[in-house]
Amino acid sequence: MPDVFNIYSSYYDLLYKDKDYEQEVDYILDLINRYQDHTTNIIEFGSGTGKHASILASKGFDVVGIEPSEEMIKIANAKSKSNLSFVQSSIESYNGLKHFDVAISLFHVMSYLTTNEDLKKAFANVNNSLKTGGIFIFDIWYSPAVLTQLPEKRTKSIENEVIKVLRHATPEIHWNSNVIDVNYHIEVLDKMTNTSTYFDEIHKMRHFSIPEIKLLADVSGFKVVANHEFLTAKQPGADTWGVCFVLQKI
Repeated sequence: MPDVFNIYSSYYDLLYKDKDYEQEVDYILDLINRYQDHTTNIIEFGSGTGKHASILASKGFDVVGIEPSEEMIKIANAKSKSNLSFVQSSIESYNGLKHFDVAISLFHVMSYLTTNEDLKKAFANVNNSLKTGGIFIFDIWYSPAVLTQLPEKRTKSIENEVIKVLRHATPEIHWNSNVIDVNYHIEVLDKMTNTSTYFDEIHKMRHFSIPEIKLLADVSGFKVVANHEFLTAKQPGADTWGVCFVLQKI
């Protein structure tokens, strides 16, 4: 997975301060209770600044977060506690010895894996990290919605007492590879000095169909036990940008 988050990490929590992490964790716990009989430990791939992991740890689970960005790990480590730790690694290169009841990978982490080779490595590594019967919960960009609605140019503005961040997103569609380049131009205004900093990042995002995920599951030792719209559990359709999958290790 390309590390596109080291500069971005400084403003990540501000940009997503309105994201309802508690709601998402409640949704994940509902899936765990439905598809996994007994869960004590969880591994999160692409744990970012550790918000999901921290909430899960506060609910009594032993949680390990796996995150490739050095800067994200630094922020996440401030949340570490006896039942919460973080390891710097990507999902496609992780090679841990412990086996977990549940693996999660949220906020479209799997869509950052744009090549078949990286996807095969990632699914194999997740499988190796789970106990037999363990489940893998993740969400992806869903091809029918992406290709029906098509990505648009968007601008997001958010601020706190110290800075104002303006993020412009311009998509570029690669029709034959199922990949969208999201070209970010980010402006950061320091309110104390009235000076601005500018930087650009490209986030390459792959979108998937249900048969693609089923094939990846089949060749990686999983079976698909559920797929639906993220958070709502509705049947996926042309208006469903984010689809959640639950796989079980067999």
